[in-house]
Amino acid sequence: MGTLRAFLAASILASLGCSMSGGAELKITLLATTDLHGNLFPYDYYSAQPAERGLAKIATLIKAARAENPNNLLIDCGDTIQGTPLEAVYQEKGGPPGFEHQDPMMLAMNAIGYDAMVVGNHEFNFGLKNLAQARGDAHFPWISSNIGITEGATVKPFAPYFLKTVAGVKIAVIGITTPMIPTWEPEEHYHGYRFESGVDAVKRTIAELGEREHPDIVIVAAHAGLDGGRENMVREIATEVPGINAIVFGHSHQQQAGLQLGEVLLMQPKNWGISLGQMDFVLEPKGTSGWKIVSKTSRLIPVTRDTAADPEILEIGRPYHELAERYLGTPVAQAPASLDARLARVEDSALIDAIQQVQLFYSKADVSFASSFNLRVSVPEGPVTIRQIAALYIYENQLYVVEGDGKMVRDALENSARYYNTCASDCSHGPLINPQVVGFNYDMAQGVDYEIDLTQPAGHRIRNLRWHGKPLEDNQPLRIAVNNYRAGGSGGYSMFRGAKIVWRSPDEIRDLVIQYYTEHKTLPAHPDNNWRVVPEAALRTLEREALAGAQSVTLQ
Repeated sequence: MGTLRAFLAASILASLGCSMSGGAELKITLLATTDLHGNLFPYDYYSAQPAERGLAKIATLIKAARAENPNNLLIDCGDTIQGTPLEAVYQEKGGPPGFEHQDPMMLAMNAIGYDAMVVGNHEFNFGLKNLAQARGDAHFPWISSNIGITEGATVKPFAPYFLKTVAGVKIAVIGITTPMIPTWEPEEHYHGYRFESGVDAVKRTIAELGEREHPDIVIVAAHAGLDGGRENMVREIATEVPGINAIVFGHSHQQQAGLQLGEVLLMQPKNWGISLGQMDFVLEPKGTSGWKIVSKTSRLIPVTRDTAADPEILEIGRPYHELAERYLGTPVAQAPASLDARLARVEDSALIDAIQQVQLFYSKADVSFASSFNLRVSVPEGPVTIRQIAALYIYENQLYVVEGDGKMVRDALENSARYYNTCASDCSHGPLINPQVVGFNYDMAQGVDYEIDLTQPAGHRIRNLRWHGKPLEDNQPLRIAVNNYRAGGSGGYSMFRGAKIVWRSPDEIRDLVIQYYTEHKTLPAHPDNNWRVVPEAALRTLEREALAGAQSVTLQ
């Protein structure tokens, strides 16, 4: 009996010794999506074609990752309940019979088993009632540490963080939302909420966690990009706030498989459910309690043509999908000529002129700025459906008019012209499209005439800028139509930030476009060619690049 006791005692001591020396390792997996934007079906609603994206396919990747490691958690980084017509038709017109007040993305995410979701800026697009409804549909918390509530407000606060213990490891996920929402949304869409610096909020929350919870892993889940001041402050959080092990982020529609900044590992999955982010933390016991991280790695798992869509998720979305399809198929106008948008970012396009025409009509502005959001738009001559018109403007932006002047217009055009590289030699060779400038941040102006000279460096390219046939003076007062994001200075358009807003559209720009052409019946047949790239050799080079890259840059 004494021998048995001695053996057991020795075994226990050996076990304790193993734990204290770090012999028993454990792997925890973080799975993440971001900027799903209503992409539930693997389908492009604007071309009516299958697409390699969406939550139904992501669900299959999640199942495989969970089978590989049952010690996991799953989060989303926001911009979830806005984007595709599947969500837009539900938000604006109500759901299909029997599903009138059940958000399709929340139903699908419940079925998949999400643990938490960060609040994105687009969650506010449809107002507080719709936000509260979707939030109530979720079986998981919506988190954001830098969104507070104002004194006396009746809105429901967001939890600053989410805690989950997995296989004995305590994990804290701190939510962060870009604080720019008040510059992008009408006040009634966020009334009662206040927004603070992400850096300050994370510092405060980590201190609170350290006092109360003592987590083994601290992750920041941010709806904010890597670089760009208050809107995209992830780099500042990673480098200025101690105590963070990893950051998963979104908002900017880029992707980052893995970036190490000091001790912090960063990852950004691709938007629209194009990829699933995976972070693996290997830990070992720390003394007599807690765990320490031994290593951490990250990767992106892409959705491909061979990724099967999860049938349960497809079935959840099917009634909403069918409702959206019926709406999109409604014919409302005529196209006098065949039009497409493949070259819309390198030369004037009748399809962009169609947007500008709408913005100038409703805003009564002097100058209008618009982007080509969808390079796949193709409108054959003949009847035009809501699907084809909606494809011109795929985001839920509002139209603003700001008080400005000629200098503001010139500065905005110079910022836009950063989309191009400066010509080398005779401009007959590229690349002339600058990959550092996201395509949807390239704006074109209507109401003025101008040339973009690519032989000149960025900041000095706009020439022959004219208004009403005369050179546009810097001090010429102008009413300028821009979307709400441009009015807030996003995309480098800081010249608009702080300008007096003298008018806001009651409806989103996409709805204005649909309304206008439903009433006016005819799209433009040809561009008016009020702007052009020079020299001619640069334009020819840009055309070749744009046509070659049309598929890869679609909707970017």
